[in-house]
Amino acid sequence: MKIKKLKINTKSQKYSILIGKNLLSNISKLVLLNSIKFKQCLLVIDKKVPNYLVLKIQKSFKNKKISKFFLEANEKNKNQRTVEKILNILLKKNFSRDDCLITIGGGITGDVGGFAASLFKRGLSFINIPTTLLSQVDSSIGGKTGVNTPFGKNLIGSFYQPKLVISDINFLRSLPKRELICGYGEILKHSLILNKNFFRYLNKNFPKILNLKSPFIDKAIYESCKIKKIVVEKDEKEMGLRKMLNFGHTFAHAFEATLNFSKKLNHGEAVILGMKSAIKFSLLKNFINKKEYDLIFNHLENEKFPRSIKNYFKLKDLNMIISFMIKDKKNNSDKIKLMLIKKIGSPIIDREYSKKNLNLFLKKELTN
Repeated sequence: MKIKKLKINTKSQKYSILIGKNLLSNISKLVLLNSIKFKQCLLVIDKKVPNYLVLKIQKSFKNKKISKFFLEANEKNKNQRTVEKILNILLKKNFSRDDCLITIGGGITGDVGGFAASLFKRGLSFINIPTTLLSQVDSSIGGKTGVNTPFGKNLIGSFYQPKLVISDINFLRSLPKRELICGYGEILKHSLILNKNFFRYLNKNFPKILNLKSPFIDKAIYESCKIKKIVVEKDEKEMGLRKMLNFGHTFAHAFEATLNFSKKLNHGEAVILGMKSAIKFSLLKNFINKKEYDLIFNHLENEKFPRSIKNYFKLKDLNMIISFMIKDKKNNSDKIKLMLIKKIGSPIIDREYSKKNLNLFLKKELTN
């Protein structure tokens, strides 16, 4: 059992990310090695996680009192009602702050479970076992937890770091290709904002990564996590530098919300479309040169990726997209903040643009 380990050191919490294969049978040992002790725990489990994997985790904690909550993990269920259900179980089972909540699932499961842990008695120990590529490389790192509202995505939440993250690459073998592409979108984003050498590696090895070939998938996950670690350690609460991680996300979140978080467009797919929009807008504003733009865009034009926002939206959707962009949590005025890019590895943080400016840009994207 070879394990790669990353140590996250934020002001509020120090914890490890463990990346490897066949980690599930040894989870209780890994938890003890990281000095985490508890008498009982609640497993918050995505219903899509194969039952034999859940049983393997449960068996590893045979000496603990285990409760389970199964979640239909989708954006519509990522809400306050689900959080309340989790909190009610913790209260009925008489959990103390010395006990533990363990999330087993993708980003939605981690966000909802982590948020519930942050609220319960002002902070319950929380372990994240991400089971999707997207959650292993992005949402499990950095402590962002929260839920959606009718007004937009992730507008209610907290910064709450886990005690431990255990990323078993074997989970990825149960995923459809669409889910792997969603995760790859976030890996690509990390390369674009901070590491051109990593982008070159992805550009060369993209098919092997999507086919989960070793050592390519292992390296992609580790390097992606390392980039996010660097950013989160410098800016835990998103006061400045961490905003670069939102590259493509202002567009992406608005696209998702306009479609009412339907399965037509998953989060990672929305991020890919959002990055395309952000890169095009960067070119329009003369931030990025054509050569660098073409290098990125040619990679994003791969036939496996979502191709164009025109495949998902019509001109009549434009006002709704803009209204959700205005409501984005990063904005503090009537202007829209965007994360743009000068070149691979050099993002531009917090450029503000008017509703009219974005309206003209997206209108052109939807009609050309």
